[in-house]
Amino acid sequence: MPVQFRDYYETLGVSKTATQDEIRSAFRKLARKYHPDVAADKVAAEEKFKEINEAYEVLGDPEKRKKYDEYGSNWQQGGFQPPPPGYGGAGGRGGANPFGSDDGTEFHFGGTGFSDFFEQMFGNRRARGGGGGGWSGYESEPMRGQDVEADLLVTLEEAFHGSTRQISFRRGDSGKVETYTVRIPKGVREGQRIRLAGQGGSGAAGGSAGDLFLRVKFQKHPDYEVNGLDLYYDMEVPAWEAVLGSEIAIPTLEGRAKVKIQPGTQSGKHLRLPGRGLPGKGDVRGDFYAVVQVTVPTSISASEQELWQKIAALHK
Repeated sequence: MPVQFRDYYETLGVSKTATQDEIRSAFRKLARKYHPDVAADKVAAEEKFKEINEAYEVLGDPEKRKKYDEYGSNWQQGGFQPPPPGYGGAGGRGGANPFGSDDGTEFHFGGTGFSDFFEQMFGNRRARGGGGGGWSGYESEPMRGQDVEADLLVTLEEAFHGSTRQISFRRGDSGKVETYTVRIPKGVREGQRIRLAGQGGSGAAGGSAGDLFLRVKFQKHPDYEVNGLDLYYDMEVPAWEAVLGSEIAIPTLEGRAKVKIQPGTQSGKHLRLPGRGLPGKGDVRGDFYAVVQVTVPTSISASEQELWQKIAALHK
């Protein structure tokens, strides 16, 4: 089945000349609208949320965006094609096959959170180590199959609480679809690999199969930025609350938490909630930082303008 091209600019509703700030703003707006926690139709919203995330994963990364812009317009004219089976194997052109193992086995995944289009252009379906060389015509020593990697999109909620996921993949050489329940441990880190033993490339001459590794990538969140185990949240504070002081309830992965705003708080100030970030090994927890963004009204009434002018006069 041919891979369908995805127009990521259309998905985010931005032009091809959009700046990184415009792309980020479009993603946040759509992600808040279609986040499964707030949408009425959670099934449809979850699928839409994945599409938005994938588009931002590409367009929000200057290197991926450059590659997408270079190949995307020529996709339907054959400007970009995945390597053929066995690319990089014995007698091949060198390097690892990014779409399967070097013995010619292709892997087509489902349930990882990414589309086939993304996986073929940006995925990490590459072989690592092991055997899988070509057949020489003579009986050879048993050789272990190669390890294979693929990306697994994990939500911050899954990383925080732990989860299980149904992952399916089809081996190109057999056409058989295999489904596994993959455990996503609490405190999983971005870049960490989850191992499925014996599910990689086939061995040669009776050798054992390689392993399949699912490399964790965190799904982009409309509210939080991740830095290690720490979470950062842009907290909008009205100008008068920043001046007079206030208490604001903000969302965290554990529910809402109250943050105290001291009088005279400046924009950009980091308010730390210790131990409210992502979990790590053992009892280790990251911190949660509410980053103050002081906002001003875009339009005011005549009476409000009069009050602001009085305040301005007092400061003069």
